Amino acid sequence: MKQLLLVFVGGGFGSVLRYVIGKYLNSTATGIPYGTFAANIIGSLLIGIVLGLAAKNDSLTQSQTLLLATGFCGGFTTFSTFAYENHVFLKSGDFTSFALYTIGSFVIGFLAVFLGMFLVK
Repeated sequence: MKQLLLVFVGGGFGSVLRYVIGKYLNSTATGIPYGTFAANIIGSLLIGIVLGLAAKNDSLTQSQTLLLATGFCGGFTTFSTFAYENHVFLKSGDFTSFALYTIGSFVIGFLAVFLGMFLVK
């Protein structure tokens, strides 16, 4: 039960922060989802740091890892919104934004995880 509560609390904080970032950074004028992109990249960096610390000499407890990685980062990042925003790009025929957003999110997201893990070594 304690593990569920940790994931619940972390996920709640992550989701609220993602909402705030999206509210202020997603561009209604251009339709470019800067907030979602930022949340996903920052979340990728954070999960790399958290899981890197967890793997490094057990620097984090299992409870801390659940709260931060599974809970916070899971609530903060969002694949469903990313997928929907790509649907909107495709539906509107904006293939350039679709390609840049998709490729950029994957490449930079992976690099951010690796960077986070590298930083804690």
